[in-house]
Amino acid sequence: MSQSDTLAARSGQFKIGGEFEVNRLGFGAMRVTGKGIWGPPNDKAEAIAVLQRAPELGINFIDTAESYGPHVSEELIREALSPYADNILIATTGGLTRGGPDVWGQDGRPEKLIADAKAA
Repeated sequence: MSQSDTLAARSGQFKIGGEFEVNRLGFGAMRVTGKGIWGPPNDKAEAIAVLQRAPELGINFIDTAESYGPHVSEELIREALSPYADNILIATTGGLTRGGPDVWGQDGRPEKLIADAKAA
């Protein structure tokens, strides 16, 4: 199946930054972590399988954040999708802090945003 024949491609495409064309149907990686978006998932193998299914469906854009886990979502993405790195655009959100499960804060200082981007 070619990229244009995938389920995700049927959603249409757009360019990010005028350069990277992605399918409109992407994947939000917030929920591959543990309960409350905190810690590792209960079933790591299942989380990896879900992430690996994304490119099979033509998903070539993944949204994640350093705060998902924290760090857990990005680590799972790295483990599951490193063979697809050239074909997937991964965006990361910064400026969020975590105090525990379901506890969210904001920190938009430049040094926090830079650190979050580097952690990705």
